[in-house]
Amino acid sequence: MTSRILRVLGRAALALLLVIVLASVAFLVWANMVMQGDRERALDVWNNGDVTITSTDRSVVLSPSSGGSDTGLVYIPGAKVDPYAYMYKLSGVVEEAGVTVVITKPTLNLAFFDTHPLADYTADAPDIEHWYVGGHSLGGVRACQLADDPDVDGLVLFGSYCANDLADSTLRVLSIAASNDGLSTEAKIRDAAPRLPASTEFSVIDGANHARFGDYGVQPGDREATITTKETRDQLTALLVAFLR
Repeated sequence: MTSRILRVLGRAALALLLVIVLASVAFLVWANMVMQGDRERALDVWNNGDVTITSTDRSVVLSPSSGGSDTGLVYIPGAKVDPYAYMYKLSGVVEEAGVTVVITKPTLNLAFFDTHPLADYTADAPDIEHWYVGGHSLGGVRACQLADDPDVDGLVLFGSYCANDLADSTLRVLSIAASNDGLSTEAKIRDAAPRLPASTEFSVIDGANHARFGDYGVQPGDREATITTKETRDQLTALLVAFLR
């Protein structure tokens, strides 16, 4: 009787182990199926003489080729979005204001699994004195958590909102929404606004949708954009240049 019970328990343990292994493999495959960036847009930035690009194992750094400022932005991508998908949209503030942008490469392409402290990313641009942190969608939620770092001067949310409470913070905060965003809707951003400082600046890009904050195609659940990628980039650049002063 005892040996029979042990055999049953052994089979159950083996079955459980198999389920765990299969679930882990399935998760790793899913996490690495990223929404790819528009390669043509990325190449435009690579070939732009005004922007210098440095790729490391943990980030993509966009820096001005000359005459840069002492301000930098650590930018966290949305869940399962190729970091290179944000190069074109963020290169505008590099060109116009000399701001250095460090786009992170989150562990498993998901910001919440990223074990790197903020200092690892700021170390990729050691000459910068004033740091802002920001992110798109789930990346913005993670950026809110990193905003508690004493080296951070401010926070920029791109189609995102905070899950943690920063209402009593002295941080400068800019929240950028898109009128046609089907995921981080204006209503969701408005409902989460009490978690941000009263001085937070709120802006809306009319006609943009959730995916327009990057260049990675159509995202399930999103609404259709009614302005072009370039128009979105121009408005984003203007907002960032004014805020990252």
